[in-house]
Amino acid sequence: KRAVPLSAIKRMKNLDLPLQPNLEFARDMFLFSFYTRGMSFIDMVHLKKKDLQNGFLSYRRRKTGQQLVIRWEKCMQEIVGKYPEDSLSPYLLPVLKYPFKDTHKHYRNVMSGINRNLKEIARLADISVPLSMYCARHSWASAAKGKNIPISVISEGMGHDSEATTQIYLASLDNSVVDKANAQILKSL
Repeated sequence: KRAVPLSAIKRMKNLDLPLQPNLEFARDMFLFSFYTRGMSFIDMVHLKKKDLQNGFLSYRRRKTGQQLVIRWEKCMQEIVGKYPEDSLSPYLLPVLKYPFKDTHKHYRNVMSGINRNLKEIARLADISVPLSMYCARHSWASAAKGKNIPISVISEGMGHDSEATTQIYLASLDNSVVDKANAQILKSL
């Protein structure tokens, strides 16, 4: 498991990178994943503008098909608002480019570049763990556990559904509990 502590994420967040747009974009995508309860990169790139309505981001996990709803926080909007909107693109984040040709190949290339740039960000922020987009997911879960958030809430927040026992126990957890958990983590940054 590759998680970094909140202190390392704070250092990443506070890096001044305006003259290095590729590093800034990689850092922003990592932070967006963390802010959205460890959303996987494949789910991030496929978020549509229409998925954000009335202060909530609603999407279906590509891996499991589970529907997740996340309260839209100011820190999420700051990242989305930082990048010029492509009016022709249906996507919320500027990853998949219009016109759409081979989106899977493009997604893999972008993710590879982001992960490469995250290694440099780790060096700049004095983080010993080799950063990757996947690391954001583990970091959110670890931060939540460190805040004594129940495993059931963490599991629900991340959209896990592979463990039968967890699924039975979670049945239908009120989403506001998960949103409160995420807000508690984001306040620590």
